[in-house]
Amino acid sequence: MIVGIDLGSRTIKAAALDEGRLQDCQIAESGFDPHHQSLEMIKKYHPKKIVATGYGRHLAQKHFAQEVITEIKAHALGARYFFPECRTVLDVGGQDSKVISLDSNGKLLNFQMNDKCAAGTGRFLEIMASGLGFSLAEFGPEALKAKGEFKINSMCTVFAESEVISLKNHGTDVRDIAKAVHLSVVDRLIGMLHRVGYDDTIVFSGGVAKNPCIAALLQERLGIRVFVPPQPDVVGAIGAALYGSSLMEDIV
Repeated sequence: MIVGIDLGSRTIKAAALDEGRLQDCQIAESGFDPHHQSLEMIKKYHPKKIVATGYGRHLAQKHFAQEVITEIKAHALGARYFFPECRTVLDVGGQDSKVISLDSNGKLLNFQMNDKCAAGTGRFLEIMASGLGFSLAEFGPEALKAKGEFKINSMCTVFAESEVISLKNHGTDVRDIAKAVHLSVVDRLIGMLHRVGYDDTIVFSGGVAKNPCIAALLQERLGIRVFVPPQPDVVGAIGAALYGSSLMEDIV
């Protein structure tokens, strides 16, 4: 068994592959001790090789992983596992978002990350959902029920939160506000896609890809289908495991 582990800012994801095929995956909160949380998650696999990616990959390499790869490479490999024709990866996680452009063979052409500000990330959506009284799970579905459409003008999380509170206090429907928040995130993601370049094979990965409103608005605004893998938040871990499998093949 080859295990890929993605130590993200909010969650740890693990994927186990056997002969290149996905056998199992797990997601858990990073907690205050991601090292031991990771060991607890992977011990049942008795892996031949462990490859780590994500913010905590070097912590993993220090304690238990044999190899590390960047999040860019891991998400590119993982996205093409589900969609081999993928040329563009849009990954939106808890603390950052990224756009990755690939050639027809999956080789990296260009990428851009938004890691300087929470706007356009899962953390931004989490803060706004809480301010409007929604759980994160219900935020997207409720936003899809909005009847009106307007924009949140501020792209700064702090100012956007003040704007949301102001709208709420003026009696604006919370579903309309929720959709406005989602539109502000989508506008930022589309700006990144335009800067990097994209075609009609976009794969949307990361935990935010499970938000149906973000996926729907991306498709509506871009005018193309956006492909969401069945387990979008473990794409990076799967990519890390695939990298480990390729190393094992080289050894054999």
